[in-house]
Amino acid sequence: MMADTLVPVAGTELAPVGSGLPVGSPHPAAVYVAGLGEGSRRAIARSLDLLVEVFMEVAGGPAPGRGVGLSFPWWNLRYSHTSAMRSRLQARVAPATANKALSALRRVLKECWRLGLMSVEDYQRAADLPNVAGAVLPSGRDISHGEISALMADCTAGERNLDYRDGAVLAVMLAGLRRSEVASLSLEDVSLDDGRLVVRRAKRNKQRAVYLPMGAVAAVRDWLERRRDMPGPLFLPINKGDRILYQNKFLSAQAIQVILERRRESAGVAPCSPHDFRRTFVGDLLDAGVDLATVQGLVGHASPTTTARYDRRPDAVKAAAVAKLHVPYSRR
Repeated sequence: MMADTLVPVAGTELAPVGSGLPVGSPHPAAVYVAGLGEGSRRAIARSLDLLVEVFMEVAGGPAPGRGVGLSFPWWNLRYSHTSAMRSRLQARVAPATANKALSALRRVLKECWRLGLMSVEDYQRAADLPNVAGAVLPSGRDISHGEISALMADCTAGERNLDYRDGAVLAVMLAGLRRSEVASLSLEDVSLDDGRLVVRRAKRNKQRAVYLPMGAVAAVRDWLERRRDMPGPLFLPINKGDRILYQNKFLSAQAIQVILERRRESAGVAPCSPHDFRRTFVGDLLDAGVDLATVQGLVGHASPTTTARYDRRPDAVKAAAVAKLHVPYSRR
């Protein structure tokens, strides 16, 4: 059974003799993941793990461990296997999750072909899988202006370096940046004269310029007065003694999550995520009448369809929009 051919190849290590790979050949999953942006690697690795998990369910094998997607012998898969995996995904997870996993499957199979591990016929047949149809209510939520005010008030109530930094982090998040993009900003990326930020480490290695609202410019300016003008990361670590650590060390994306969680609890705001800030940014711009293409460019989406899915404005907003329409009907 194919499950018996699993081999312990991790990260970008080369496969050992007997794994089915030529000696010295890189593992196709590792090649695929290495070519992704830093913010995408973890999510795709989870998708690969999910694919191995559903394969083992189909094959009747033991549950795999975490990270096995980077060692699985994908080149052995044929259409009978991948179609069965798709059916199991369709039954187990939401359509969006299934389609993300199927996209990862197609990409890793393509790397198998590129590395000479599969014939073009076997690759094309195994990868010829339609997406899973259907949709569920979107995840995430809109953050109200009252909640944003509470978060900012929690930061401005204190005089610690931590308060100034966290206030600037939240303000920049309100400009629609991903948490990994916020964490990777450098001092040189900021122009306070016009509120311009250059996002150099965006998804798919695409750079873009974004602009901060006036309040966010003020928050970043206040932080920079504390931080000073030393080159390096815009947002620096702060120790327990409230001392800024000038170590040329960027915060992690997880650290941005922790900052939000700490401030959310302190301000009494309901659970929300950094991505909810992006969703709120999209909804606020659409409310203001900004066209979808402009919003798409500001948030760095490859497709306007993705941007449209980010709209989490309350149903009351949608109902008010429909109320503006006129149907010429009078009661009899």
